[in-house]
Amino acid sequence: MKYPYFPGCTLYTKAKKLDDAARECSRRLGFELDELPDWTCCGATFPLVNDQHIALAAPTRILADTKDQGGEKLVALCSVCFNVLKRTNHVMRTDEVRREKVTDFIERDYHGETEVTHYLQILRDDIGFDKLKEKVGRPLQGLKVACYYGCLLLRPVKEIGLDSMENPTIFEDFVRSLGAEPVDFPYKIECCGAFQTVHSMDVATRCSRDILNNARKNGADLVITTCPLCHFNLDDRQPEIRKSEGDFVPIPVVYFTQLLALALGMAAGDLGFERNLIDPLPILRKKGAVDA
Repeated sequence: MKYPYFPGCTLYTKAKKLDDAARECSRRLGFELDELPDWTCCGATFPLVNDQHIALAAPTRILADTKDQGGEKLVALCSVCFNVLKRTNHVMRTDEVRREKVTDFIERDYHGETEVTHYLQILRDDIGFDKLKEKVGRPLQGLKVACYYGCLLLRPVKEIGLDSMENPTIFEDFVRSLGAEPVDFPYKIECCGAFQTVHSMDVATRCSRDILNNARKNGADLVITTCPLCHFNLDDRQPEIRKSEGDFVPIPVVYFTQLLALALGMAAGDLGFERNLIDPLPILRKKGAVDA
């Protein structure tokens, strides 16, 4: 099965390891991510002002391109891209006035026909977590994983519809299918500080500290995410946290596709772990997820 795929900008740079692992895992699971040709940035933020129509032009063009190429579903992997595309599609389906302004501007006929879906939904709804479990060649038994959703993967729930906003389970069910143990922790849907890291690093550091401490307190060996911005804040802010909290214990943060790749038998050396600030290999070796 082949799915039109929008990688987005960051997956070609800072988050390349998220993308590379996802593509290889899809091949091993029997489906293909067919990258859209000539795609552009989605805009990276969804406009919160209803009369800011120009910000919807780029994501609408991406959605229209998918439709014109015969794609019924468009797969996104980055939480930010997924959020922008999904919410833009909701506008195109439900707001005739805004839709007309945007489609007239980009000179395209689009009414929200494309379904925007996340890679996790393909695993859950099309492959099935039970079938995924059968494909696992190296069960990650003994590994305790904090599933960090963040903001954009779930909210606003009426527009996104991926899972429950308050008590999501898709990440935990995914982790169980790999043989690992999901760790429930209250901060799994809290904000990491997001773009505050650009102009108010102390805010992002404080938010990340609370999330990481809470994950560790509840027994996690590592944290998984699907958001490049969350990964950056949670991983890169840890030295700053340690400066202010001498007893802070670092915890690795990895992409969920890297964990999936390990379970499907890929070698750790091919997954880009060396780009992490907090090295996940020691705990992965200790738990038997990679060779010693």
